[in-house]
Amino acid sequence: MTTDERGRRPLHLAVALDGAGWHPAAWRLAGLAPGSLFTAQHWIGLVRLAERGLLDLVTLEDSLGLQSSPWDGLDDRLDQPRGRLDAVMTAARVAPTTSNIGLVPTAFTTHTEPFHLSKALATLDYVSAGRAGWRAQITARQSDAAHFGRRQMYPGRSGRRDDPEARRAVNELFEEASDYVEVVRRLWDSWEDDAVIRDTDRGRFVDGDKLHYVDFSGPFFSVRGPSITPRPPQGQPVVIALAHGPQAYRFAASAADVVLVTPVDKEDAARISAEVREHERGLGRNRPLLIFADLLVVLEADGRAAEHRWQSLDAFDGAEHRSDARRFSGRPEDLADLMAEWQEAGIEGFRLRPAVLSIDLPAIVEGLVPELQRRQAFRQAYESSTLRGHLGLARPDNRYSSTDATPAGVSVPDLSSDRVSVGGGGDR
Repeated sequence: MTTDERGRRPLHLAVALDGAGWHPAAWRLAGLAPGSLFTAQHWIGLVRLAERGLLDLVTLEDSLGLQSSPWDGLDDRLDQPRGRLDAVMTAARVAPTTSNIGLVPTAFTTHTEPFHLSKALATLDYVSAGRAGWRAQITARQSDAAHFGRRQMYPGRSGRRDDPEARRAVNELFEEASDYVEVVRRLWDSWEDDAVIRDTDRGRFVDGDKLHYVDFSGPFFSVRGPSITPRPPQGQPVVIALAHGPQAYRFAASAADVVLVTPVDKEDAARISAEVREHERGLGRNRPLLIFADLLVVLEADGRAAEHRWQSLDAFDGAEHRSDARRFSGRPEDLADLMAEWQEAGIEGFRLRPAVLSIDLPAIVEGLVPELQRRQAFRQAYESSTLRGHLGLARPDNRYSSTDATPAGVSVPDLSSDRVSVGGGGDR
């Protein structure tokens, strides 16, 4: 991989796909036919365009409840998009129509079961030939919990920093998420890479010595395994986490391969990067963690036109749109300058959230990418066929392989019988 004139490594670049775009009024400018957001062709077109721009990956948003203006609960607005397709299934539909770009659906660690998700993501990795990822997300909304009826969430917005009970509730959700990711990773490893032997002479499809119970037992889940899906092509699909504060930084440092952060400027980017690295060191992490910054972008050849378009979107929506990520309105060249500054502060990649996908995604592919390439800050061609390869992440060893050390506390029973069962697993 080449470096630029200052010796910096090329940036990683991702795009976040959500409906018609990240501004709630995006559909008013997108030129979409009614119902097109719920068609495979909408998503295939977006991902193919991103792939044409040589992007590392796209993320696909998801939720456990309908979109709404309030943080928790439904509103009665009819002028904003409502409803979405399942992100994992959409990624699986898109995968055969693309060849290189990483596909990273959002899936929740709250209210769902790790056994089910592990095989869905492993399947996505097979369908995409090694391009799958997972954006792991928690939810503290009681309106989401009401769909499942198994638990109560802490009342009120749990992100309030002045409420110790809210912090405790969120800490528990991140502890659950850490266990969830650990269970999923163990299930991905529960088949060794060469477990499928297809020995027709002896009549053995699998080598029973190479399938393993994961025997995970904790406060949130009890999962025996093994998985019903052989180990994914990447060994383990890439795990990504969006993080806004210390609790989430620690979760990402312990469980994720990529953390998405939301700085407001270069100094904030340096501070956040240092805090994430401190969590990483404190946990004794021995594998790379990439730090990406999220930006909501409005791109035009004229910076004033970009700001005017943003104001028009706010006018359509009837209010100023506020985002957890910094908004950038301007030219692709100016965005490239900002990205270079933040790279000096420790940011290794960017996930861009196009305000209007039909306008800003083409501007990223046709304007920003060539500008970054001119600066030797982005690839000229795909150099790998897997998402891990794009990100420079090694394929991980299997924790249960006889050539690798078994982690402390992990039971690896004797499954050498020719009649070993490879199905099922229960989550609690």
